[in-house]
Parts: sequence; C-alpha cells; structure tokens
Amino acid sequence: MQTKLAEPMRNTAFGQAAEQIVRKCVHCGFCNATCPTYQLLGDELDGPRGRIYLIKEILEGGQPTASTQLHLDRCLTCRACETTCPSGVQFGRLLDIGRKLVDEKVERPASEQLLRSMLKHGLTSNLFAPAMRLGQALRPLLPRALQSKVPARRDPGTWPDRQHSRKVLLLSGCVQPSMFPNINAATARVLDALGMETIVPRTAGCCGANKHHLDDHARALDEARTNIDAWWPHLEAGAEAIVINASGCASMVKQYAHLLREDTDYAAKAERVVSLTRDLGELLGSSSDELQQLVRGAIRQRISFHSPCTLQHGQRLRGVVESLISELGAEILPTVDSHLCCGSAGSYSILQAELSSQLRDRKIATLVAPRPEVILSANVGCIAHLAPATSVPVRHWIEWLDARLRQ
Repeated sequence: MQTKLAEPMRNTAFGQAAEQIVRKCVHCGFCNATCPTYQLLGDELDGPRGRIYLIKEILEGGQPTASTQLHLDRCLTCRACETTCPSGVQFGRLLDIGRKLVDEKVERPASEQLLRSMLKHGLTSNLFAPAMRLGQALRPLLPRALQSKVPARRDPGTWPDRQHSRKVLLLSGCVQPSMFPNINAATARVLDALGMETIVPRTAGCCGANKHHLDDHARALDEARTNIDAWWPHLEAGAEAIVINASGCASMVKQYAHLLREDTDYAAKAERVVSLTRDLGELLGSSSDELQQLVRGAIRQRISFHSPCTLQHGQRLRGVVESLISELGAEILPTVDSHLCCGSAGSYSILQAELSSQLRDRKIATLVAPRPEVILSANVGCIAHLAPATSVPVRHWIEWLDARLRQ
C-alpha cells in the first residue's frame, strides 16, 4: 500500500515505523476473515484493512474524528489478523501508533476519560487487592452484573518451601494474586515437583499491558523498567528463566526489547529479559516426559481448551499447551472458530461491553458444544471473563495439572 507521509511525520521514528508497516499491506482482505469485530459488525472500518486505511489517512495529514477513534477503539488487539496475513503486516504495532496519534487530536468525553483513568490506575493500585477481598466478602449481596466481575475466593493451598539449585522467576501479575491466587501457587507446586524453585521478586509488578493498551505508553515503559530492575539481580545470580503463567503478560514482556529499543540504559537488559522469558506452557512443554512420570491416576477428562489470543497470536504458541495436557491424560475436544477472541482483551470487556458480551457468548457456545467436563485456558483475563457465562468449570490449565500431580 503506497503512502506519502505528511511533513510533520517524515522525520519521526513512529511515522517511519508506521509507513514501513502500512507499505506491507497488499489489500488482500484475508485479515477480515479472522477479525472478530468484522465478523460481528460487517463494517470494513471495523476490520484490520479498514483500520489501516484510517491510520494511513492520519499519517498523510488527514484529521481524525471521533468516528476514527471509535473504529480503532473497537479493535481487540487480538492479532488474529497478523497470524492470517500473508504479507507479515504487524498490525498490533501499527494500531498502537494510530491510537496515540488519534488521542492526541481527538479529545474524549470527560466520562470516558474518567473511566479509562480508573482502569489504568485502579487495576494496578495497591488498593485493588483489599477492594477485591471486600467484594468477595460481600459477593452474595452484590448485583449480578457486579458479581460476574468478582470471582469467589478460593484457597490457593500451600506454597512449596523446598530449595533447588534450579531457580526461575515468576511474574505474579497485578490482578491475578487477589482474584485467582491459586494459579500462582499451583505453578510453584508444579515447578517444585520438577526440581525448580520459584522466586517472586517483591518489587516486580504489572507487566505494563494495561496502560500500554490504554495509550499510556510512558507509564507502561516505567512499569517495564521496574520489572527489569526487580529481575536483574536474580538473573545475574543465575536464575534460568522468567516464567509467566498469564499469556497476556508473557506477550507483553516479550515486547520489552522492541518497546525499550531506544532507551540506552535498558535496551540491552530488555533484550536479555526477552531472551529468558518463557510462557508457562512453553517452559513445561520441554518437560513432558518427566511430567508424565509424575502424573498420578489414569482418568481421561473431556476438556475444551480456550487458547487465548495472546498465546496463539501474540506469542505464536498455538497448540503447545493442548499437546502437553493431551499427553498427560486429557481428551482435548475439537471446537470451531478456536482462533477467534473471547472478548476479554484486558479492559475491553468494560470499555466495549456490548461487543465483548457478544464475543463471549459465541465463544462459550463453541466451548460447551462438545460437552466438556471442564474448560481450561491460559490467561487470567479470559478465565474471569468466561467463567460467569457457563456452568462448566473454567480453570487455568496449570490448576488441572497441579491436581493431577496431587491425586
């Protein structure tokens, strides 16, 4: 796709980067076939190709409008279009640039600004955990709509206290410890069974994805630097990997080298961090034989696996977790449209609630159709989004594996 950058854009790094991405697009439209919002709305401007045209117009000097902003906001950043694209268009990176340019020129309504600010700062605040505990204590009294955002509290079980020569770092996440503490505890127990000690650096916090996707790139980079600082002494001391059990966080951390490429103090450190970052499924996939020896019992459960977009499109790890849990005794049931987003997408379920609910209902229908005993996934946001919409238990796959090891 030919472009002609407007004068203010020509000598900027983001303008040149955007132009390179846009020029790869050959108008084929394959991306629309796998775009969730295009499938729902049927509007060219709510598909990747149309959004590329909107961003191209801005790069060439066009004035964005509130309508432009809406079409870009409706994108889930699921990156299914990137998996489909035969030309290798990095649409996620282009969208980040486009949204930033639009937000600089189109002022959002005050109510919208307030909601986005609450999401940017509230979800990563130290007040989130006590607020979640209060909500869980009052859960039976909450309105049904609010109950769906507050999962019932579960006992995480014991954290292993054995020491091992092999050590890995675990990013605990910002909302996961208070919403689903059992996921991190189960991860530590499984790694302990494999002879790996799990270290959770206290000062590591949010991966930065929440603020990044709400166009607060500066603060997202600050969170990335904070995490690198927290991990660095342990990496220097010999920790062999940074393990992440939320695929959304893993996808974000694996972008640190790109995001910090111009930071002279952190660029090299970010590259090393990315080289050592492993999604949990990626790490345990190499220990399949050992896990098979540790798994107890021969119960073959019927399981629907929901592969988060950040796992199959963001990290390109499609099928990795499914293969592992299948080898460990699960019957992975076939589901249609497994490439489509469930509608969670971080804060999308709040900012675009109607579209998000439609996508969730479609996803649930495909997951429950083969009559599974349990639905497994790999991302806290997807689990929290899907669970209230079905009577079938929705769990993180590491919880299933942890239970198998303890049977």
